[in-house]
Amino acid sequence: MPRPIEQLPQIRSAIPFYRVMSWVTGAFLLLLVAEMVLKYSPTHVEVFAFGSSGPLSLEAVVPGVGCQWFSLFVPGGMGCEIASLGDGFNISLAILIVHGWIYVVYLFASFRLWSLLRWPFKRLLAMALGGVVPFLSFFVERPMHRIAVADLTRLEAEKAARSSATQVDASATASPRES
Repeated sequence: MPRPIEQLPQIRSAIPFYRVMSWVTGAFLLLLVAEMVLKYSPTHVEVFAFGSSGPLSLEAVVPGVGCQWFSLFVPGGMGCEIASLGDGFNISLAILIVHGWIYVVYLFASFRLWSLLRWPFKRLLAMALGGVVPFLSFFVERPMHRIAVADLTRLEAEKAARSSATQVDASATASPRES
């Protein structure tokens, strides 16, 4: 496995990729929370676009046959489905799906940064939780970015020191040219 000092270009690209994915994931997680609040609060609605009710509308959702809203949250209540009464493009469902895929990319970005810098496992765990706990990605991103930049600076200094030491050794061992 290559040493981190040999992977400086990959580390340089992994840091901003992680940072962007952290913010995008956090934003979509907040949209997802808002969507869940609309769906499971007493309003029980989803957001639709371009349906029969207009370009943007809130449409009711109802529990499936034999289910109650409270049964969705108690043990044994699983298996209950909720049905949307809206038509058109379901923005609420799109937010759910898009957040899921963005979270996968965010996990990849987190894993890439973690593995390139060879950090402890608890950092990877903290970064992974950032995509599922609302607001956490914004709070985790800042210290992880700061640590990553500090590690990158240290590795670049080590590389520069090795490079200058190699040049000094090469010039000291070179034989003088005879005329």
